[in-house]
Amino acid sequence: MDTYNRKRVVVTGLGMLTPLGNTVEKNWQSLCKGESEIRPITRFDTTNCRTKIGGEVKDFEPTNYMDKKTARRTSRFIQFSASAARMALEDSKLIIQNSTANRTGVSVATAMGGIESFEKSHKLVLEGNRDKVSPFFIPSYICNLAAGEMAIQFGTKGPLMCSVTACAAGTHSIGEAYRVIRYGHADAMLAGGAESPISPVIFAGLDSLKVMSTRNDDPAKASRPFDKERDGFICSEGSGMLVLEELNSALERGAHIYAEILGYGNNCDAYHITTPEPEGIGAADCMKLAITDAGLSIDDIDNINAHGTSTLINDQTETRAIKKLFGTRAKQIPITANKSMLGHLWGGAGAVEAIVSILSINNGIIPPTINLENPDPDCDLDYVPQVARKATVKTVLSNSFGFGGTNGCLIFGKFDR
Repeated sequence: MDTYNRKRVVVTGLGMLTPLGNTVEKNWQSLCKGESEIRPITRFDTTNCRTKIGGEVKDFEPTNYMDKKTARRTSRFIQFSASAARMALEDSKLIIQNSTANRTGVSVATAMGGIESFEKSHKLVLEGNRDKVSPFFIPSYICNLAAGEMAIQFGTKGPLMCSVTACAAGTHSIGEAYRVIRYGHADAMLAGGAESPISPVIFAGLDSLKVMSTRNDDPAKASRPFDKERDGFICSEGSGMLVLEELNSALERGAHIYAEILGYGNNCDAYHITTPEPEGIGAADCMKLAITDAGLSIDDIDNINAHGTSTLINDQTETRAIKKLFGTRAKQIPITANKSMLGHLWGGAGAVEAIVSILSINNGIIPPTINLENPDPDCDLDYVPQVARKATVKTVLSNSFGFGGTNGCLIFGKFDR
């Protein structure tokens, strides 16, 4: 399909659950205030863990969003995604009818799926209680069942997709849903990501990799992207979901339009299983792919929502990538790292950060990168330290880079009819 016939894709609904709160508004207020809810882990005993802190979703009751039967048979990451999706649908006021179901789809990302369901069932097998493993174990564990559950709950019969690309999965989920609509295969998509990785096995594995912060005595200051004293990321849980629509469809029903998706990039470093390519070549190329897809130039980007994990190599590499692509303009672009407050939501991270990017466009505010008290000399860009900043934001580039060298970038723009 040639460029002229490509559909325009807009965002008409938002839903979010994170450690900062269980509504989009609560999250936005906390982010703008520079608040953190990183705390000691309560879900399991961390006595034998190097890292004892994380970002847990609090006061979450799944039956506020689904019936008790569904809540009992689904795992936490499915509950998160379905709940955030219901928020987004209600926000969008999109009603899925029999006549529109075949043109409405779902795209949900996760890195790990229902890991707590796996741990519980594995424990039963090891204890000799194989017959007590639930028949719902597999449907609550495998990654694509979040999308499947949402399709069942909301009656969507269009494309059904699941991105399982580590830390870039949420961005890929939205980007691939954008492509589905752009090329005319659907009129609307529920897209985003969810994760519930706070479990003994995941923490044991991450402890072995030594990638998490061990600043256990000061949890709120543990995630500190681009700071010289950073010592690792914070593992968090939650979900972000968006309603994407073809522009004419949204206009016909009088939908509120938050922003337009202008471009998407997806590539790979092909370098290392966990470490990004040191010079940021793959990340820079991915950002360029998104800018080119949007028909923009580097001068059109007003804000960058960084991957910003608070790990030594990732923050330096992302900084190099931004410099490589933007040249002398790199120091003129305000960059924010939401993970300084939210922690790292893995497959949910890109989706939550996409929502924050959209809210920056709508509200003219760039949330801060908190805990940036002693800047790394190798990270010398404008990371909006400590305090939110008022700004005219028409376009935002949102970055996600993951294990396996996978990269994803999205560009959101202020809607212009």
